Amino acid sequence: MSLTPAQTQANTSPALFTAVAHNLTGATGESWIDGGLAVRVVSPLGGQPSRSPAGSGAAPTNPEELLALSWATCLNAAARVVAGPGVEVAARVKISLHERAGDGYEFAGHAVLTFEGKSGGEADRLAAAAHARCPVSRMLAGGSTVTVTAAHGE
Repeated sequence: MSLTPAQTQANTSPALFTAVAHNLTGATGESWIDGGLAVRVVSPLGGQPSRSPAGSGAAPTNPEELLALSWATCLNAAARVVAGPGVEVAARVKISLHERAGDGYEFAGHAVLTFEGKSGGEADRLAAAAHARCPVSRMLAGGSTVTVTAAHGE
C-alpha cells in the first residue's frame, strides 16, 4: 500500500503531544524519554550491551524492535477506528535492516492487519484506510515533516 500525495501532506497544526527522546551512546547503550521510559539498546549486528544506568535488568532492544512496536501500536489503533466498534483487530509488523549499497543501512517494513469477521476486499479496504490514517505509516512513507539539525554551542 502506498499513500497518495493528498494523504502525505505535512500538517502544520499545533502539536497535540510531543515526546522527546535522547541517546548519547549510539546503537549500544541506552536511550530514554524525558521524564519516562529508559531502555537499554544494543545493535542487532552483534554489539555488546553496556551497563544501563536504568538498572532495570531487562534485555536490551534495538531501533528495529522499537520502530516495529511503534508502528504496530499506531496501525492497530488506526485500524480499530476505521473498522468501527466491535471489530477485533490484530497488527503484526516486521522491520528488517538491510545494507544499502555504499551508504550504510536502511529499513524495510511490512505490516499485516487482521480484522475479525472481515475478509477479501473489505479487509483490504480497512487495511488501506488504517495505513492512510496512521501517523507512523505516513512518516515512514515520507509524508510527514522530518528534520535533523546540528546543535551549535549547546
